[in-house]
Amino acid sequence: MKLNRKSPVPLRKQVEEYITNQIAAGEWATGSRLPSQRTLAERLKVNRSTVTAAFEELTAQGLIAGNRGGGTKVINNTWGLMAKQKPADWGAYVEAGQFKPNLPMIRTINQAEFIPDIIRLGTGELSPDLIPSDELAKLFLNAPIHSLSLGYSEPKGNLRLREEVSKFLKLKGIAADPESILIVSGALQALQLISIGLLDRGSTIVLEKPSYLYSVHVFQSSGMRFYGLPMDSEGLMVDRLSHIKKEWGKTIIYSIPSFHYPTGKVMTAARRKSIVNACEYMRLPIIEDDVYQDLWIDAPPPPSLKSMDRSGNVLYIGSLSKVLSPGLRIGWIVGERSVINRLADIKMQNDYGSSALSQWAAEEYMSSGMHEAHESYIRDQLRIRRDRMLDLLSVYFSDLAEWSKPSGGFYIWLKLIPNIDPNALFECALASGILLNPGVLYDRGARHHLRLSYAYVSKREMEQAIPALRKIIVNLVD
Repeated sequence: MKLNRKSPVPLRKQVEEYITNQIAAGEWATGSRLPSQRTLAERLKVNRSTVTAAFEELTAQGLIAGNRGGGTKVINNTWGLMAKQKPADWGAYVEAGQFKPNLPMIRTINQAEFIPDIIRLGTGELSPDLIPSDELAKLFLNAPIHSLSLGYSEPKGNLRLREEVSKFLKLKGIAADPESILIVSGALQALQLISIGLLDRGSTIVLEKPSYLYSVHVFQSSGMRFYGLPMDSEGLMVDRLSHIKKEWGKTIIYSIPSFHYPTGKVMTAARRKSIVNACEYMRLPIIEDDVYQDLWIDAPPPPSLKSMDRSGNVLYIGSLSKVLSPGLRIGWIVGERSVINRLADIKMQNDYGSSALSQWAAEEYMSSGMHEAHESYIRDQLRIRRDRMLDLLSVYFSDLAEWSKPSGGFYIWLKLIPNIDPNALFECALASGILLNPGVLYDRGARHHLRLSYAYVSKREMEQAIPALRKIIVNLVD
């Protein structure tokens, strides 16, 4: 919404009307938390004092109320006031829902990514100018009408796409026939299906620390607990698997061995073999999240855990989101056939299959030879972007941080030397138009870390953001 600065109605009153209209329309239901005053001031492009005055007036009217540490919540609506009766408290229902909400910082990031001109220094996706939009458009323009099916797909997904995925995996040493492959709407849905389809409440997920899984709640929402294991230079420390206890109930390993998220580490071939063998001996299933495997820059990573699997112990997740397009929402799970049948049944109960149009586009993309050419292009572009960010860090952060050169993937795992509150850094950077992903999102103990991504920001944005970030950090230290 844009406020009318030429209107005779004061800006404070316009802000009040905006909030009231949002409440009356049900956008902000009774019991829900309003955006912070700072966020609203930025959204409406007014001084924070104007928003504060509007909040005070609406509080006096009985529409909203502030709680110390709990933000400001809607406690009534205009119809409820007119009828002099208390409306339904939707907030109570929201809080009672089984699925846990995102961390507050994650919710802020998800919203801030769409602020115009913000520099997304932590975004884990390809820049829009690296997505082959023109080539994908040509696929649709040249598609024979009879080849496009807009109906539901079979439970495991489009057969032709599964056949292409099977061929693609064979080149990586993974033998998987189409019946052992399930097409999913991205790797995150794969994890959700596993959490509700294969594991009981109280199960334990053993994972690398830090880990991507700490930043999402698909397993915690299903009543599961995490047990983090440390990594060394070779990857997950296999000797620590002996710490796993039988009384934990069902236990499963989750690992990102290639260009680990968020550290960028690559598990060595010897360590991969050791983990596969140890987990087979201990009868511990493995979820291998391999969405970054094709994004090598300097050299290909070692073969996947799944390619070493001879007992069906590894459940393998792959995706086109990191190489082709996050919006296409196409990924896959590969595993023992009975497991895939179970997950396919749950997926049908959830969404009746991934988008038929996206599956068709993915199949055409993979069968046309575009995939290999685009992968090569992406690697070249990531190399250019990575090297530029490393150069900038060498100039502006040599005295402020430590980092390693990633050999692939999207990320640089930056460790700050000064002791800085990650929340304060996040807020100050956001106020300066820079969106960060602090390390605490992936491990509470990683308070001094930042996950920087060179995949999304342009070189111009890097050259603007890195010096600005240095100034912010130096000011916080002072």
